[in-house]
Amino acid sequence: MTQDSLQGARHGQRGRRILVTHNKIAEKAIRLLNEHDIDVYFSPPYDASDIVAKRAGDLGVDGIMVRQGRITEEVIAASPRLKVIAKHGVGIDNVDIAAAATLGIPVLRAMGSNSRAVAEHTIALALSLIKEILPLDKAVKSGEWPKPTFIGKDFLGATIGLIGYGGIGRETARMAEALGMEVVVHDPFAPGAAEADGFASASDIDHMLPDLDILSIHCPLTAATRDLIDARRLGLMKKTAVLVNTARGGIINEAALAEALSAGTVAGAALDSFATEPPAADSPLWALSTLIATPHIGGVTYGSADAMAVIAAQHIISILDGNEPDERSVARPTELSI
Repeated sequence: MTQDSLQGARHGQRGRRILVTHNKIAEKAIRLLNEHDIDVYFSPPYDASDIVAKRAGDLGVDGIMVRQGRITEEVIAASPRLKVIAKHGVGIDNVDIAAAATLGIPVLRAMGSNSRAVAEHTIALALSLIKEILPLDKAVKSGEWPKPTFIGKDFLGATIGLIGYGGIGRETARMAEALGMEVVVHDPFAPGAAEADGFASASDIDHMLPDLDILSIHCPLTAATRDLIDARRLGLMKKTAVLVNTARGGIINEAALAEALSAGTVAGAALDSFATEPPAADSPLWALSTLIATPHIGGVTYGSADAMAVIAAQHIISILDGNEPDERSVARPTELSI
């Protein structure tokens, strides 16, 4: 059965139902859910929470698989049958974890499902910034030929600093090392992990920043990490440094970043995530030639999409079958991004 026909199906052929906050997921995940007596319904990405809540309530869903849009208390409380929320990915800043915890509903992440894909995107963005690909492309296409005056930068010997050393941070560190970069890591929640893998560790972000050629963000968005990279910290970076964020919007203060790029405080930035998604059409960032923007797709590859959907489906099946949630995958209220 195709996803289009599934989206329109309202027959209730199976005993249990879930709502996916997107137009599609991997077919293999749908088959897996169907084989375990679960019907799959779809809610378009970024629909308003009250609309999603009405769908969830009308269907009487047993589970929600979250791709895009906000899962508010209204959504979580809409169906009295709801027993599980599973993220199609690992970031949970769009889910009201406190509300879910109050109602006794576990929120589970598809841990490790997209680590390689996001790390690849991180390195691709860093390469594009360091090698000035977009400005050179624009110059040549506009009739210029900057070869006589251009001198490029090397990756060999450059220092990349990673904030966060989970699965994505580890993959990024390995790729950066393979390209000849020096890697330094800041992650107070993984003491000794970087050193165990042969990388340097920094206990203080402020002390790390002045030595970096590249800053790459790989931590979750929480109350503690919101605006972690602000105007003051941007001012600590070298003017030749660049930064990449393939984690969550809100960790870098976008207004401060726009000012820093405009003033030349930092040489460039690449963002795959934004504080508000989609971001405003009139954002001051768009006027800056030193900014690269992608639409939060770092983890969206064929392989990772399959893995995210299947792992999320497995979490849903396990909970609906009466099992305890996988502790490693549980998102807790301490990770709130308010």
